Amino acid sequence: MANNSFRGSKHGRHGEANHEGEFSCSLQELRSLMELRGAESLTKIQECYGDVNGLCARLRTSPVEGLDGNSEDIDRRKQEFGQNLIPPKKPKTFVQLVWEALQDVTLIILEVAAIISLGLSFYSPPDTCIACGAAGGVEEESEAEAGWIEGAAILLSVVCVVLVTAFNDWSKEKQFRGLQSRIEQEQKFTVVRGGQVIQIQVSELVVGDIAQVKYGDLLPTDGVLIQSNDLKIDESSLTGESDHVKKSLDRDPMLLSGTHVMEGSGKMLVTAVGVNSQTGIILMLLGASEEGDDGEDKAEKEKRKKEKEKKKEDLPKKEKSVLQGKLTKMTVQIGKAGLFMSALTVIILIVRFLIDTFWIQAVPWNTECIPIYVQFLVKFFIIGVTVLVVAVPEGLPLAVTISLAYSVKKMMKDNNLVRHLDACETMGNATAICSDKTGTLTMNRMTVVQTYIAGRYYKKVPEPDLIPAKILELLITGIGVNCAYTTKIMPPEKEGGLARQVGNKTECALLGLSIKLHRDYQTIRNEIPEEKLFKVYTFNSVRKSMSTVLKMHDGSYRMYSKGASEILLRKCCKILTASGEAKAFKPRDRDDLVKKVIEPMASEGLRTICLAYRDFPAADGEPEWDEEAHILTNLTCIAVVGIEDPVRPEVPEAIRKCQRAGITVRMVTGDNINTARAIATKCGILQPGDDFLCMEGKEFNRRIHNELGEIEQERIDKIWPKLRVLARSSPTDKHTLVKGIIDSTVLEQRQVVAVTGDGTNDGPALKKADVGFAMGIAGTDVAKEASDIILTDDNFTSIVKAVMWGRNVYDSISKFLQFQLTVNVVAVIVAFTGACITQDSPLKAVQMLWVNLIMDTFASLALATEPPTEALLLRNPYGRNKPLISRTMMKNILGHAIYQLTIIFTLLFIGEKIFDIDSGRNAPLHAPPSEHYTIVFNTFVLMQIFNELNARKIHGERNVFEGIFKNPIFCSIVLGTLVTQIAIVQFGGKPFSCVRLTIEQWLWCVFLGLGSLLWGQLVSSVPTSWLRFLKTAGHGTQQDEISEDELEEMKDLDEIDHAEMELKRGQVLWCRGLNRIQTQEEAPTKRNSIVIPPPLTGLSHLPPLPSSPNQNNSALDRIVPLHKDASRSGLIPPNSAGLPPCPGSPLHSLETSL
Repeated sequence: MANNSFRGSKHGRHGEANHEGEFSCSLQELRSLMELRGAESLTKIQECYGDVNGLCARLRTSPVEGLDGNSEDIDRRKQEFGQNLIPPKKPKTFVQLVWEALQDVTLIILEVAAIISLGLSFYSPPDTCIACGAAGGVEEESEAEAGWIEGAAILLSVVCVVLVTAFNDWSKEKQFRGLQSRIEQEQKFTVVRGGQVIQIQVSELVVGDIAQVKYGDLLPTDGVLIQSNDLKIDESSLTGESDHVKKSLDRDPMLLSGTHVMEGSGKMLVTAVGVNSQTGIILMLLGASEEGDDGEDKAEKEKRKKEKEKKKEDLPKKEKSVLQGKLTKMTVQIGKAGLFMSALTVIILIVRFLIDTFWIQAVPWNTECIPIYVQFLVKFFIIGVTVLVVAVPEGLPLAVTISLAYSVKKMMKDNNLVRHLDACETMGNATAICSDKTGTLTMNRMTVVQTYIAGRYYKKVPEPDLIPAKILELLITGIGVNCAYTTKIMPPEKEGGLARQVGNKTECALLGLSIKLHRDYQTIRNEIPEEKLFKVYTFNSVRKSMSTVLKMHDGSYRMYSKGASEILLRKCCKILTASGEAKAFKPRDRDDLVKKVIEPMASEGLRTICLAYRDFPAADGEPEWDEEAHILTNLTCIAVVGIEDPVRPEVPEAIRKCQRAGITVRMVTGDNINTARAIATKCGILQPGDDFLCMEGKEFNRRIHNELGEIEQERIDKIWPKLRVLARSSPTDKHTLVKGIIDSTVLEQRQVVAVTGDGTNDGPALKKADVGFAMGIAGTDVAKEASDIILTDDNFTSIVKAVMWGRNVYDSISKFLQFQLTVNVVAVIVAFTGACITQDSPLKAVQMLWVNLIMDTFASLALATEPPTEALLLRNPYGRNKPLISRTMMKNILGHAIYQLTIIFTLLFIGEKIFDIDSGRNAPLHAPPSEHYTIVFNTFVLMQIFNELNARKIHGERNVFEGIFKNPIFCSIVLGTLVTQIAIVQFGGKPFSCVRLTIEQWLWCVFLGLGSLLWGQLVSSVPTSWLRFLKTAGHGTQQDEISEDELEEMKDLDEIDHAEMELKRGQVLWCRGLNRIQTQEEAPTKRNSIVIPPPLTGLSHLPPLPSSPNQNNSALDRIVPLHKDASRSGLIPPNSAGLPPCPGSPLHSLETSL
């Protein structure tokens, strides 16, 4: 069949032109080819195309030169075979967001009340009003006509609230999309075009491109291998098998998108991109199943659900973010209290009205009066709802989101690219940082500064004429061919700058050495191009060396090796001397060399690399290349070089800040222990005279395993508190250490651990850590994929910035809480007592909504955008059990509440005497607004505005104005609120139940408002230690508070979700805050988990790296389509749907969002 299509495409070109363009290979053909694996794929390629070069010819590309790169050809390929993009989901429209905001229970209740109130205001009662008792005091006609205003005003304010909420969600969505696209633009891949090796954006890759793949890449497209060196691929994201698959031209040449290169390098021909690649096909299936959900029959769905549940039992439980657990718990508690208070208010009002009317005034029942009674009922109901509105802090999720979104935006400037929102807040609680050495603590600009060559130890690089020509020749050739050809030294960008190092920095140092010896490595590479290398053993964390074999003209082979000196010297049996000849190299000579050369180099913080070679004579026949142990012995040592990687100048200061902030910095490195110790001392991780541990990975492993070879937590607990440097460590050691610290119970606080990593094999450690930092420059795609935050400048100081921002988020939310709860307490008490005593709330529904708007939306904007200060680093981390509201904050809240209540009640009950005005109490149903109540309302709002300044400090500081002008948002919001308040009072009139006030009355209001600033000074003078009786609030749920059966129930859930348990216990059904929290979270957070797509642009749902082999990682059971299930009422947090959260879905959102 293939042959026919070949012939057909040759002869019948015109007949098929529209169908096949000018490529003699159709999209379908390529798709079916990519579905084969192993031997099947080889036979298919041989049958249809002869070999890979035949396939290249069909796709009109050259395996060596690549595509010629002209834009017409590229566009034609995009049309024919598709683009390397996966179309993103459509964002919600503004109208949809408005509709979602309208689902809020409390708003619905308000709307209903307002509509009833509107309807009743148009009803004019009969004239026999006198018979209706107290209710009959309806005012004169003109006033009765204005009765509709209150209903209309409530509706209007509901519209305002909805629009503000929808706009917030919309702008949040926009921000995340922007961030996503920014991340996508940073994804580049190396291809050969027109014979030049260039980097292009992943979305620009087309079928027919020749791409270079190397260790650590995440493949962006499907392809067929053209050339490979020891290439091993982790295909677990597609197949679920955790073993690495060896790829070669004669075994299995198929490379699939979304898989990780774990070892080696090679070139591939791109054969499928975007929606036609393997990962694309899976994602499109998922997308289709989401849309075609309703058509799917029930049985299928059930079956899938059961399978998922089974799979889920293997997944580890994941704790919710700290802050989020505390907040949800608190909102539920406040919600309960608010609900109780508002119900109580309504009941008391109704009972008082009934007693007053039918018992005290003894009014007989009259059916004609019913409409009037209903009007009173509606009024009471509206008052009750407004108490609830004010009681529930639905601004909390808003404050959290604003604070986080703002921080994430600003952290971009501090070189932190945040991928998961909650990582930002977790960083504020970090107690330990495990950092790499190379590139993070050091500059990653390697240079050779000392050498041992031809039997002499040079403290600086010698002149070339001091080295025998034969040795120099071996050294330079070895460096040229045995460094990856992608590593180069480029001329500096700026005149007089440093040369640019591209690729592996250690190799750059060796290339730099050959330049210092006045030899050009490029000429050697031109003589021996990459295709001529006979075999390459690439560097990996087990070998810790790299070797390249060349075939000589006489049929013999020569292998050049380089690697860690103490490992490679053990494999040397000869060494080159000053005469240029090799002499025997015995274990005793080796110990001498280690003592006299390697240890002195290492103690100065140099990295020591040994360069060696071995000849395989033609007479011995061809060696067994796969038996590495036999190949990599009997080497001849050429030289040992000491490579310096200077400590970044800003690191010691940053580490000092961390230590002062109660964060332990540990260094985990693959380097030898003396080098590591020297660098750690330079950085300040080790202080002279401290009794801290430095140990090697081997020793660490020996100490933590018991006789049976199992890791014991108690053994780790003996080591980690004192461990500061772990040298010669493998990625597994790193993972063990991180896991050991996190699971440890030695200290009363659970440790929160941040880890930095750059290599592919750091993936598990980055995943396990509370916050994983990947290196933006040196990091591989796999590491970035597993991380929470990407350091775009690879610098340790950026981690300190992240800590500062994390702590700032926490403090911002505490500030907001302190302000919000003061308003809540006061407003609820005023509305409640006012209603009980005077049968009418002093603060009307519309006024309450305005207060609610100030304290929720505006205050959250103002207080959540405070910039961080260095002072944040002067205290220890809060830890997981620290309550959100400390004693000091409780003191401030109650202190200010006392002041405000005293003022309000004084004004309410004797205000008319003080100001000599008419009393506003006991007014009839539609009475005109009174000066008295306007003064109460105005003073109340002004006190909140001035108290917002007090709320800026939560640790009892005196100066509340400090740094206020650094936050323009805060200043403009306070001023804006003030101006609006003046407008409302002076021109609000009937809708706001306000009357114009005189200048003198205004001055009194402002004076009483200002009083809260002075009172604040008084409150902060009272030592908190006197107030032992004050309780703290907003603790996280402790593990031991959860009862056994509840834990049992939660076995099938993915995370221990404390909020959900609170709900189960309380069954709070129409608690406004939760619903708002949920709509607030659900709307934005479908995007909140900023998942870095693998190079296939838009693939934001690729399953994460397998962190443990027993997790079945098949992509299909990870990426679960989200079923909107009607039975899930709005109150149950989305996680209870029983699906594993997949990144980028609302299920994931609860972990990542707040």
